[in-house]
Order: sequence, then C-alpha cells, then structure tokens
Amino acid sequence: MSSTPNVYLPPEWAPQRGVLITWPHDHSDWEENLPAVEDVFRELAGQISRFEDLVVTCRDEKHRRHIRNQLVIGGVDPTRFSLHIARSNDCWARDHGPISVFDQDKPWLLNFVFNGWGNKYKSDLDNQITSMLHAQGAFGDAGLRSIDFVLEGGSIDVDGEGTLLTTEHCLLSPKRNPGFSKEKIEHRLKTLLGVERILWLTAGHLAGDDTDSHIDTLARFCSPDTIVHVSCDDPDDEHYAGLLAMQRELQALQSYSGRPYHLVPLPWPRPKFAADGRRLPASYANFLIINNAVLVPTYNDPTDASALTCLLKCFPGRQIIGIPSLPLITQGGSLHCVTMQLPARI
Repeated sequence: MSSTPNVYLPPEWAPQRGVLITWPHDHSDWEENLPAVEDVFRELAGQISRFEDLVVTCRDEKHRRHIRNQLVIGGVDPTRFSLHIARSNDCWARDHGPISVFDQDKPWLLNFVFNGWGNKYKSDLDNQITSMLHAQGAFGDAGLRSIDFVLEGGSIDVDGEGTLLTTEHCLLSPKRNPGFSKEKIEHRLKTLLGVERILWLTAGHLAGDDTDSHIDTLARFCSPDTIVHVSCDDPDDEHYAGLLAMQRELQALQSYSGRPYHLVPLPWPRPKFAADGRRLPASYANFLIINNAVLVPTYNDPTDASALTCLLKCFPGRQIIGIPSLPLITQGGSLHCVTMQLPARI
C-alpha cells in the first residue's frame, strides 16, 4: 500500500520550532518524588531553551505560577517559553502530545487517541491535552485533526525518507486497536503519516517498561542510513537473548537506499532498581534531538560518558548534552518520553 501523496512526517533531526512538555505535579504518581523530577525538568527546560522554544502544559493557574518560578530559577529566557493550562494525568508528552505532519506543505497536528498504553493507567485528562492547547493557540496556525486510532509518539521513529521503524509487541497489542490486523495498521500509518514502508521488530524489551516495547527505548534513527540500538553485553542479564535477537533483526533490514543499515550499539548501563526491587528501564536510546544538539539521559552510571561519546559520533555538528534522568525511570520512562518536538512552521 503506497503512502498518501504530499503527506510528510519530518524526522526528529529536521528543524524545530520548539518542544512540548507537560510539567509534573502532585496530583499524579510523582507526588512522593516531585522535587527530584522537577530538578530534571528544570535542567531539561534550560537546555532546550538554549536552542529553541518551550511549550509547557500546566495543570491550573497555581501550577502555572509555580512553573514560571521554576523556569526563572533555571535561568530560562522568558521569551523562550509559553505556559498553557490543561489538566493532566501524568507528564509523558511523547505519547499524549500531537504528531506533526505536513499535508501539501501545510502543518497539521494529528491528535491520536492515548489510552494509557493499552488501558494500563488513567489517561482521560492526558487524552484531551492536545485539543485544549490547540484551542489556546499553543501551536500557532497549525490545523488539528483528531484521529480515532490509538498511537503513541514513542512507538514510532522515522527516517524522513519514507521509512517508519516500530515494534510488533506495541502496535499489535490488542488493547490498543482491537480488530486491526497488521496489514490494516500499516495502511492507516501509511495514509496518515505519508510513510512508504514500515519495518517491524519482533524482539527486544526492557524490564520495567510499561509501554509494550516502545521503539524509542530500543532503537533510533540517527540519519536515514544509521540506527543506534540498545545492546546488552552481559550473557547473564535477563535482556541478553532478547536484545541479541533484536540486533540480528536490525542487521537483516535494509535502508531506504537498499543497503544494510550502519548499526551503532549503545553502551549497557548497570541494572537500576526501584526501592521495591523492580528493575527500571534505563536506556540511552531515549535521547531527544533538537536544533544543533542532542539531549541524552544519564543515570549516574560508569557508562554515561561512553554513551555520550557514542552519540557524538552519530550526530556530527551537534552538541551532545547529558541530562541526569534517574528520577524519570522510577516511573518507567526517560528523557524522550517526556518531550514532543514541534517542527519548524508549527
């Protein structure tokens, strides 16, 4: 099935207007760890604002005043951010935020259904954020299309040349789009996103990940012919067999030009655990590409430095900036999960 003519989903490295974030609050699972996660958000906001704008979702007017103060403390230029009110269940903007496409060169926000990763968590408020922010003018003149289909931004990655990378475990989950076959899902993605082919991974999963193997925790495009991927070098680790199988799947794929991908394995951090003993999904693949920089989650781990060096080679000409992200993974996500880029002209 061919893609829809003139529809284009930009890759993450395309020029951006800004980044959408939903600030955490004490009416969510962050209540007991809010100071630590706000430290991450201040650092994240400060680094993003060096290169582009911020669009921030605030829970209410009191929360907006608090966030403005947090941004001032973080040294963020007031001309670099806008604050908008919409109640939220949580802070994972990658999955409740809009996916931005261009249709005949006009920008559109695709507002897919967000159902809490297959009805695992409450999402009624998060599912309304994009439409509420659009009504407040947060996205400029971009149009809004509400799509009756469950899709999370973290579940897909594109190369800008017509290829989309995803996982079967996530997109074929019966609690997302029941009754949709793989072929029907492919048809919808090609039609809505303008992609020409979809590469499906069947292997790969991180313990502690509630998303059913989002691709942005496992493997990412750095360019149309380069993919970085999580790689476990410890045969005794529970991830070893699955990630080795995923690597072999990636080795069998061909790029848009018909050649094997240049594959770059990412370092494997030491296991991280929650206070109750649960293993946490620490992944260096959960980086955010912005204008002239790449923001990379770090985990107070000996492999942090080698992860930054690895990505420096993948993104020549961009600054590689580490963001301490241990507090984020206590709730199952990381840096990319709490952000959604907005392309230039949005």
